[in-house]
Amino acid sequence: KAAFINFISDEEWKSIEPVSSWFGPSSFLMSSMSALFKLSMWIRHGHSYLTENLGIPVWGSYAVFGLATLFLGMVLGLVSEALGAD
Repeated sequence: KAAFINFISDEEWKSIEPVSSWFGPSSFLMSSMSALFKLSMWIRHGHSYLTENLGIPVWGSYAVFGLATLFLGMVLGLVSEALGAD
């Protein structure tokens, strides 16, 4: 606590470089990283639900997520092709 008070009162904060806008909490980069983290947590909870609540073996959970990834890739590819055909 004393170090923080001295940091403020001695104006040591003036000698610190500000955070780049690329790494600010509201930047596109940090928002994207936050979305990826939330996605990874959703996948983790989904895996836990499949293995613990439904009793699916671990390899079965991996298969479900693998098939979901393939299906999502096919759908996005079809949508991309349909939009690009204009």
